[in-house]
Amino acid sequence: MSTPTPETPPNQSNDNDSNKKDSTVNESANTNERTDTPLTSDPVTADEARAEQTQANHNNSASRADADKDKVPVTDISLINEQSTKRHYKTDNPSFFMQRGYQILLVLGLIAAFLLVMVYQTLFGRIHQPQQMVTIEQGDTYYGLLPQWQHVPLFSASIAKLYIKSQVDAPLHAGIYQLPENPTIAEALQVLEQGAKVAMLKVQIIEGKTSKDLYQTLRDIKGIKKEVLTDDADNASIAQALDINGVLPDSVTNSDDYIVNHNLEGWFAPDTYYYGEGATDKQVLTDLYKLQQQALTKAWENRAPNLPYNSPYEALIMASIIEKETSVAEERPLVSAVFNNRLNMGMRMQTDPTIIYGMGSRYEGNIRRKDIDEKTAYNTYQINGLPPTPIALPSAASIEATLHPADSDVLYFVATGNGGHKFTNSLADHNRAVKEYLNVMREKKSQTPPE
Repeated sequence: MSTPTPETPPNQSNDNDSNKKDSTVNESANTNERTDTPLTSDPVTADEARAEQTQANHNNSASRADADKDKVPVTDISLINEQSTKRHYKTDNPSFFMQRGYQILLVLGLIAAFLLVMVYQTLFGRIHQPQQMVTIEQGDTYYGLLPQWQHVPLFSASIAKLYIKSQVDAPLHAGIYQLPENPTIAEALQVLEQGAKVAMLKVQIIEGKTSKDLYQTLRDIKGIKKEVLTDDADNASIAQALDINGVLPDSVTNSDDYIVNHNLEGWFAPDTYYYGEGATDKQVLTDLYKLQQQALTKAWENRAPNLPYNSPYEALIMASIIEKETSVAEERPLVSAVFNNRLNMGMRMQTDPTIIYGMGSRYEGNIRRKDIDEKTAYNTYQINGLPPTPIALPSAASIEATLHPADSDVLYFVATGNGGHKFTNSLADHNRAVKEYLNVMREKKSQTPPE
């Protein structure tokens, strides 16, 4: 007969307690993994174990999901710190091409607008100048006139040249043309083109010639119509026809001397001019008068100080004497200084051209002693101061020299016989210079073969 085995052996009590403690620790450590795992020691089947594990995993997932709901989302720092990158458009993006197209059209529009303004300013921009006459010489070109318009804003010489080339089919004709006040280049070209449509007449007036010479020149040109210079015209009728009586002093208009009365001597600018066939003598004389008046007015406004002239007309008289005394350009200021010094000292001018002019048609080519001693309205050997009118047609250079004499104390001058004059400060030096001149002339005469 066998003895039954006890349910709990007495010698294993301590081991069981130790195992219980270890089991408790292990279960506590795995609480996060298996919080719902039963702590029973009852045996389970394999299927039941798998079902319990699946349920545990499901419960853990649900717990983590609930925990995630309670958490605050964390900002991704990398999105903030990431550097901006250039945006790249796709090549098939229509808005990109539209934007680029608008920009190109805007630039082209601005360029076109600027060019249009430049073309308008070049052709229709006005140069500020009064109505005036322009003398065109042989060989002058339309292009040579362009510098006058350079001060017009946005003026383009290239555009002007292109316009001239496309619009003008004939060369620039020599002549004298009257441009309107403040003209555009288009208006000026229109005026100048008229010269190509008519035959041009040459009117040449040499410096130092007289108004009488000018009148005769105009009478001899067949293509100029005679309105003023008729067969019975005299000084008074010419001055009246030209309507320029106001420039003459009363001593001239009321003089009993037929040479002095209404004499317009000096008032016409000498030069070479070209007029269209059919022009009138009144037009020519009026143009030349205006040119001379402009030159005199400009020089008078800029004259040197302390001159012995009380009016522009007196300066015109002196300019005519200087014109007759020398044709050497560099001598004009010195001749002006001689007469300026003499007038300031109260000396008589004693210039031979005044003797000749006062003789009129009686002059035969030589000055005799009796001519020097004859007192006429013009003979400065016999009268004090200036003659009553100019004695020739002075150039603008002689007018300028009159109003800007050289800074010199010279009082005399005499021809050298070899071109030019010798200027001296004293009468003794002047007399020696006269003897030298006479010796040169005698020598030249002796070397001239007999006819």
